[in-house]
Amino acid sequence: MSEPEPKQNLDLLNTEIAFSNKSDKELKKTAWLFKWMNNPNMVKIGSKLGLFAIKFKLPFTETVIRNTIFPQFCGGESLLDCQKVIDKLYEYDTLTILDYGAEGKSDEDDLDTAMKETLKAIEMAASNNSVPVVSTKITGLVDNLILEKLHNKETISEGDQRKFQHLYERIDEICNKASELGVSIFVDAEESWLQDPIDELVMQMMEKYNKERVTVYNTYQLYNTIKLEHMIRDHKRCLDKGVLFGSKMVRGAYMDKERERALELGIPSPIQPTKEATDRDYNKALDYCIEHYETISSCCASHNADSNLHQAQLIHEKGIPHNHPHINFCQLYGMSDNITFNLANAGYNAAKYVVYGPIKDVIPYLIRRTEENTSVTGEMSRELLLIDKEMRRRGM
Repeated sequence: MSEPEPKQNLDLLNTEIAFSNKSDKELKKTAWLFKWMNNPNMVKIGSKLGLFAIKFKLPFTETVIRNTIFPQFCGGESLLDCQKVIDKLYEYDTLTILDYGAEGKSDEDDLDTAMKETLKAIEMAASNNSVPVVSTKITGLVDNLILEKLHNKETISEGDQRKFQHLYERIDEICNKASELGVSIFVDAEESWLQDPIDELVMQMMEKYNKERVTVYNTYQLYNTIKLEHMIRDHKRCLDKGVLFGSKMVRGAYMDKERERALELGIPSPIQPTKEATDRDYNKALDYCIEHYETISSCCASHNADSNLHQAQLIHEKGIPHNHPHINFCQLYGMSDNITFNLANAGYNAAKYVVYGPIKDVIPYLIRRTEENTSVTGEMSRELLLIDKEMRRRGM
């Protein structure tokens, strides 16, 4: 006899569940936004104008962004703003992962500010049962040039050594606070030429703070040909040290940049040769984490419906409770609601990655979201197809 489906009503194309949190008015606004984002020329022009307008502080720019694209993809400009989003998500059994969205800073004061914001997010998460995780970026806590030098095994100056020591102190303070308050930390992955020192630092934090529960997670970009191997290597290191392993799995965010750099430098590209190769490694990573779920706490952080269904099927086949704390799913706020809300409705640990921060600081993040939605499919993005389906179902 063949195994039954993970749950009979687990249909990731169920738009009634996917958009149950949106009124007709909100759904119409979302449809308008995705139609705009489905136009590559409009996105290209809008992205350039947005960056220009923010840089030169043109009047009304922030007001326009605040009333259009910002609320689609961000929880608010501050942690306090995010509470409404957190509460609304939880009404639909969906958890929140908080992520302060400021990027690309190098001044020590700015780096300290990013750390302080993360500490505040941890405190807020501890007071919300629906916020189990806070995300952080190592590149938001140190000058990235130092990471690149260390990745290349260059000798760094005494000044850079002090700055790297400050990075260690910042991430240690973050992980220590999270450990004390029972919150977990997702550490984002970065470009391949920065990643080695990040991996080592995160592993040191795991060894220090993952003794009784998984406080610290590293992120593995499976579009990179060696990341499946690295994930298995890091799990074995944790086993040797007698600590638990935390793995967040993504496909990857810097494919074009990685390939262009490899071409310029005349080196082999670190990126998988085909989408199929990435999909294969991604699902192998899911298989490995579910197989070792007692010593690995993992997160399928993907917008790929097939991979989410694959993990759900594995959970079911092994008879693991859908809401086991070591097995999680998450998608970005404002995208792939069909995946998140249908998984949450079926009893899985499903969460939204909720980015927040001042509008001027999250513009790069917003531009990436619009570009992603432009390039998803040919004439119509999958998001827009699902929104249109739901509008027809409602008779709109």
